[in-house]
Amino acid sequence: MSDEPTSGGSGAVPAALAEIAEDFQALPARDRLQLLLEFSDSLPDLPERYADHPELLEPVPECQSPIFLITEVDGTGPEAPVSLFFSAPPEAPTTRGFAGILAEGLDGLSAAEIVSVPADVTGQMGLAEVVSPLRLRGMAGMLGRIKRQVREKAQIEG
Repeated sequence: MSDEPTSGGSGAVPAALAEIAEDFQALPARDRLQLLLEFSDSLPDLPERYADHPELLEPVPECQSPIFLITEVDGTGPEAPVSLFFSAPPEAPTTRGFAGILAEGLDGLSAAEIVSVPADVTGQMGLAEVVSPLRLRGMAGMLGRIKRQVREKAQIEG
């Protein structure tokens, strides 16, 4: 896999997220759900500063399960690095898996890289065959909130 981002939709898919999408697409449909569950298991715990203050996190009502997220942007402008944090219950493995994909694929990238991720990137995972459209809408809702928070906190257009 090349380090170049792949195009699609409104911007470029960052290399880490494109690699995750390729991993899903390389699997038969029946194995994609298992990989999604592996991402669920790898979702990092919230740091104490958020675990003790859940009111600081934004809910994602598009998700069928209660999920909350927050971004941290170190500075302003397009080059500001971004950290992502999610709270998703263990009894919601699909939702946790989506959060795990976004955490692994986007955490640590610049604000510009994150806001340029195309909205349709969730469709590039090949998950439509194994999860409902309603659940996929939840992942798109997470991405939309991440991008909005990053734009606001980094003070960039996009």
